Amino acid sequence: MKREAQFVICIGNKGYQASLELRKIYQIVPDKVAARLHQIRVIDESGEDYLYPEDYFVPVQLPQSVERAVRRATA
Repeated sequence: MKREAQFVICIGNKGYQASLELRKIYQIVPDKVAARLHQIRVIDESGEDYLYPEDYFVPVQLPQSVERAVRRATA
């Protein structure tokens, strides 16, 4: 069974330069309502989760060891 992406890489930040860094990995917070509106909820530079346009991100599958390291670094 394939795991769903829990992380994305930022590829756009127009209008959100203070909140999103290009080429940075962000953790997804699942939000089905936002997905229907073509939005994605991520934990941004403020440390809080906010909605952004989904086309500002590309899903990425990280190896489990890298995923654990990213989660530790953001905790």
